[in-house]
Amino acid sequence: MVVRVCGIGDEGADSLVGQVRLHERLGLRGIELRAVDGRRVHELDAAGLDRVVAAVGGAGLVVPVLDTPLGDWSTTIGRDLADDERVLRASAGAAARLGCTRLRIMSYPNDGRPEPDWRRAVVERVRALARIAEDLGVTLLHENCVGWAGAGAERTLALLDEVGSPALRLLFDTGNGLAHGYPALPFLREVIPYVDHVHVKDGRRVGGTAVFGTPGSGEVRLGECVGLLLDAGYRGWFSLEPHVALIPHLDVADDPERRARAYADCVHAFRTLVGAVPAVTG
Repeated sequence: MVVRVCGIGDEGADSLVGQVRLHERLGLRGIELRAVDGRRVHELDAAGLDRVVAAVGGAGLVVPVLDTPLGDWSTTIGRDLADDERVLRASAGAAARLGCTRLRIMSYPNDGRPEPDWRRAVVERVRALARIAEDLGVTLLHENCVGWAGAGAERTLALLDEVGSPALRLLFDTGNGLAHGYPALPFLREVIPYVDHVHVKDGRRVGGTAVFGTPGSGEVRLGECVGLLLDAGYRGWFSLEPHVALIPHLDVADDPERRARAYADCVHAFRTLVGAVPAVTG
């Protein structure tokens, strides 16, 4: 069975040229885009986006997902809806140029309101964005990360149910449960029918903190997660986001050479792991 492996470009390099060359050198046929040359893709001017389209297309790379800042660690649920609408439309426009129809989102850190009010506001916001996404012909992929619905499977499924849009699906990150307090496999079992994209990371809890490492070296039971997905019929991309040499939300970035080398090591390790996917146990 072929496992399609790609990665988030800026995990390996800041520059557009560096990201594309690294993915070519590793023999990857896909690249998930988040930021190039220090800017989010939706922030690029026309000339900058032209450069990205030319570089990615010239290398024959597929862009399966464009990562947006909608609902992520850089914002809160108090952000103005009109600002989010602008980001969504700009992201969808950039994605269209890249032949991509899927946009990564999260579900908004709280700004201090009581949990029921936070929940209601998140559902309303994501519902509004999903309606726009339907009109634009794109799909929003909610990642199990920061925000109200990232705290566990019950909230994730509630968000899907209450938004009730075909333009909202899921992005499953294998390692995010380490930071948010739940094991990956039970979460995945609950949400797997709705998973359209996967981020790959591994690690362990050390003194109450998530410490990420090479795929296969941690405690997230990564191989079993892959096996469960494949057995369920998942045929999408497995996208490396190892957080070994770059952690954007913590402003952590290694020097360029070590960063590229760490990223390459993680790609090689994951390829080795999926060459012998274990059976799911327990």
